[in-house]
Amino acid sequence: MSDDIFQGYQGAALKILKKYNVRVWGQAKINTTRGTFKGTVLPRAENDDDQHIVLKIETGYNIGIDILTIQKMVESGYQKANYKIPEKEFPYSDDKPNVKLFGTGGTIASRLDYRTGAVIPAFSPGELYGAVPELADICNIDTEKLFAVFSENMGPDQYKILAKSIGKEIANGADGIMIGHGTDTLHHTAAALSYMVQDSPIPIILVGSQRSSDRPSSDAALNLIHASYAAGHGDIAETLVCMFGPTSDEYGFLHRGTRVRKMHSSYRSTFRTIGDTPVATVTSRGLKHIKQEYQHRRKDKQVKIIPAFSEKVTMLYYYPHMQPEIMDTLIDAGYKGIIIVGTGLGHVNRELYPALERAKEAGVSIFMTLQTLWGYSHMFVYDTGRDMMALGVIPLGNMLPEVAWVKLGWTLGQTEDMEKIKQIMLTPINDDITEREPYNGYLVYQGGVPEVEGFVRNFRK
Repeated sequence: MSDDIFQGYQGAALKILKKYNVRVWGQAKINTTRGTFKGTVLPRAENDDDQHIVLKIETGYNIGIDILTIQKMVESGYQKANYKIPEKEFPYSDDKPNVKLFGTGGTIASRLDYRTGAVIPAFSPGELYGAVPELADICNIDTEKLFAVFSENMGPDQYKILAKSIGKEIANGADGIMIGHGTDTLHHTAAALSYMVQDSPIPIILVGSQRSSDRPSSDAALNLIHASYAAGHGDIAETLVCMFGPTSDEYGFLHRGTRVRKMHSSYRSTFRTIGDTPVATVTSRGLKHIKQEYQHRRKDKQVKIIPAFSEKVTMLYYYPHMQPEIMDTLIDAGYKGIIIVGTGLGHVNRELYPALERAKEAGVSIFMTLQTLWGYSHMFVYDTGRDMMALGVIPLGNMLPEVAWVKLGWTLGQTEDMEKIKQIMLTPINDDITEREPYNGYLVYQGGVPEVEGFVRNFRK
């Protein structure tokens, strides 16, 4: 057998494929010391080791088989797979709303390049229609790729470009905006757009997927369908995150951009509204409002675009016995804003007090948020909090730490006047600070508790 049919395999893994005459894309039965596995042998990513055979099993999942465990391999068939997403002409219709989809990266409607192990997005309208034909029943979609980056590489430069691009599309008469985005920092971008794009007349929906489209449990298509409806037909003209709702496929949630956070590394229902409730649920047929107060869709094209950001802002996650030189280093480096993520009601140790005093003298704005995420900073309750406020630390109510970092960067991008900074930071925008949390805003499910286990059994399908 020639080496070109063993795509990506080399070294010890290549030798064992040749030994048993099994090809890449061959349907194989592999007997191992850990059991027998059946599936399709996949190409090996170029940068991976040579100690595993990659097999796509019947469930659609990929597994790696350690070659040291292999006792026998038998090829029973061969059919080279074509993982290119089919492209069909998108059927535009005059009676459907026009939605603009901006691409930044992520795994919405994507496929996996098994040669490199990288995810390749489907992005043109034709590719999207080929991958998710239901979209054509909801709206007309036009696409524009602004970036092709992992979400950890999104930052202030990208936020500003997004905000300006959204402003242009609103001026051009778009009925809704969607933004395809990787999930890891999706909530940071949602917060940034909540400040940079204000009083929008149309919905701005950020959407992603926890699992890529080649996986049988992918949430990509359903999230895209829900986001399309919210953008094209929804009446909530705000920056929202649209992602999986419950563990079943019943509906998606629309989360306000300043109150949402990713809460699990791999769970599909990872995005949760913190300290409040989601704004609505959404399906391909409609929205059901949870909150009754929101910005309504309008017919005008008026919007305020404020694409400002200072990068001399950081977030300091407090831990016991933190030393003052950490803060001194930030002051010496020219940082003008610090978000402290403090303990309890908003506390740090007394060892940091001299550094806080130096920061105040250097004109550094310092604000307090909470590690608990839920609840409010109440720095007037204990002496520690009162002392810190006297040193210039300002509590931010129930603003989330990441949201506070984004808002402070946005604020410092507009002014360095400390009184104006304080005024902007303490003025609620898009519910980044709320007067109170709803009684059902804080719910924690603890496994093992009989009442919770009974609820989960009834709820989970």
